[in-house]
Amino acid sequence: MTQVRITSSTPQLSRAAAKASTPLRPILKSSSSSALVGTARSSQDAGLDLDGNMGTPQSPRKRQRVEFDLNITEIHEVGTRSVEEIKREIRRALDRHDRGDDEDYDMLKETLSGKEPSYEDDEDEDADPALPTKQCQELKISLMSLGTFSPRLGRSCDGLVKSVLQCRWLGRDESFAKIYVQFLAALVSAQGARLTQVLSSITERFVDSRPSDWAVPSYPDVSREVVQERLHVALRYILQLFPAAKSVLEHLIGTKYPFHDESKRMHLAYVDNLLRLRSYCPDLATDIMDLIISRLVKIDVEMQMDLDDMDDRLTAMVAISLKSSRANGDDDEEDLSESDTESVHSGDSEEENTRVKLARDNIEKMDSILDTLFELYTPTFADPQSDEALEAFRDLLSEFSDFILPTIKSRHTQFLIFHFGQKSERLMDAFCGTCINIAFESHRPLILQQAASAYLASFVARGAHVPGHIVIKIFEVLGYHLDRMRSLYETSCRGPDVCRYAPFYALMQALMYIFCFRWQDLISSVPDEVDEDDLASYLDQEIEWEPEIKDIMRRNIYSKLNPLKVCSPVIVDQFARLAHRFRFMYVYPLIESNKRLRLSQFSAGTYSSGGALRDLSFDMNDESWQRLGSFFPFDPYQLPLSKRWVEEDYLVWRPIPGLNQDEQDSDSGGDDQDDEEADVEEGTATDSENGEDE
Repeated sequence: MTQVRITSSTPQLSRAAAKASTPLRPILKSSSSSALVGTARSSQDAGLDLDGNMGTPQSPRKRQRVEFDLNITEIHEVGTRSVEEIKREIRRALDRHDRGDDEDYDMLKETLSGKEPSYEDDEDEDADPALPTKQCQELKISLMSLGTFSPRLGRSCDGLVKSVLQCRWLGRDESFAKIYVQFLAALVSAQGARLTQVLSSITERFVDSRPSDWAVPSYPDVSREVVQERLHVALRYILQLFPAAKSVLEHLIGTKYPFHDESKRMHLAYVDNLLRLRSYCPDLATDIMDLIISRLVKIDVEMQMDLDDMDDRLTAMVAISLKSSRANGDDDEEDLSESDTESVHSGDSEEENTRVKLARDNIEKMDSILDTLFELYTPTFADPQSDEALEAFRDLLSEFSDFILPTIKSRHTQFLIFHFGQKSERLMDAFCGTCINIAFESHRPLILQQAASAYLASFVARGAHVPGHIVIKIFEVLGYHLDRMRSLYETSCRGPDVCRYAPFYALMQALMYIFCFRWQDLISSVPDEVDEDDLASYLDQEIEWEPEIKDIMRRNIYSKLNPLKVCSPVIVDQFARLAHRFRFMYVYPLIESNKRLRLSQFSAGTYSSGGALRDLSFDMNDESWQRLGSFFPFDPYQLPLSKRWVEEDYLVWRPIPGLNQDEQDSDSGGDDQDDEEADVEEGTATDSENGEDE
């Protein structure tokens, strides 16, 4: 009969001592630490409660509490073989391996790899039914014994170490998991060069999310929660025993991050594990969030570019596929079902179906990861006036400046800062101040200055919780800088030129965009007959505007820079309609004269070449490349799952009944419909599915 005796020989550490050794730190605040890899801390120094209450990390989502006892487990004998006998066998195998005889060494590798033999085809009726249990215990005692030979497991034993690291330890019983973690710690302590290899074997399992990824035959099923807990107990144990491991891990989490075309399941599992790591390793918190945001932006851009390249039929197919996936709870690796494709077009090609599936997968990745991040940060901003909230928001601002702002095609990632930035005026001021600094720092690239202006204008115009006095203040600040630019540029200006004066035009367009959405906040007083709830009652009234608002717009619109010729026609047209009917300004004569003006005669290319228009390689009749784009990054959010966080955050366009009535010099072409609300807003990735939000 198999006899197994297991004892515990490690002193226990109290919960109070564990807490004392790992003081609480503010969220997202990093600190530095250093230590030699070869110098291992004791269990007490590592801050671990080895009596099963380790203060193990929790995911941002609520989870069932899982306990993992890391008592040093010793097995003294298995069957008729003692630990000393197995140690002698391991020593003999290593000695012979050093002399070039690998027979015993290869058998040891096979044993420690943890590969389970198949018993299904065993027709021997006399086979021992306890054999699987014996072999499981054999593996445990062999692994424990091997730990005592860690100083010998150098480069010559790469094959043996690799076999052990590839063992499926997460899906086995708890005692094996404890023994395995202890072996990893002993290996790193004796062989510092193995640290990267050990940490790599752990982080590469961050993508595991299905039982088949860790299941081991002859062992009971292990839940995902238990697997993740074991994984992070091991990682935390090693990090706290060897503090220098943090710098190694910082590199590894980036290299192991799933490629952009990997499945949604793998991305979500990896992000979830990174956030668990962040909860107990504050030194890596900033690096982890930078990594997640930077990869999220890449997916965001790819998703938007794919959708921009699709025609209406394909985007409709994407919307149908999204609805089907959400309704059926399909895993994102499943191909488009026949019902999905046939409901749109029975003759869709395989290439089209692949494009639709890729777009759908990217949307779902974006949606799920952003939903996780919104949920992660929400408790931090429960008190938006707290220092903790301000510190977290500053980290978000850093990620915004480093990854989001320089990426023009980003469509949804920026809504993290849009949502949390509206929690208090303190946070609004921090975001607006960041954008203003970037927009007006002369050493910044022009593309960043223009993007900062667009973000600031879109935040102020779209932010439902941005109060009117901040709208006025930002309008005045932008107007001040606009006047300064005009004074600087007008001395050498011959006419409108987007290449030379792009920052000026970006600011002018930003002010017109703010005016279109927040005109009510720019009003000082109105006649008694105006009803604030009836937008049409404002039309054709003698409205008094806030001081300087009208003068700022007039000075710059009628300057030699002629911004109405260069700014986006959609925004110019909408501004002209509102300004005329509110008796704010009448700019239609200027718009008409601009139709006879060619931008090519003022282009930077003409200046530098001495004048010959024939030297320009552009189509003389196509002036789109000489106009400013209409990028405003906080247009309505359309991701189906995570939009719940921001639905109350942004102002939707409100059409004004009768705005076009009796309007002279308008370009409406006789259209009686008040469709201007569709003009101001830019199309979004999933409009075909969520257009009802508008």
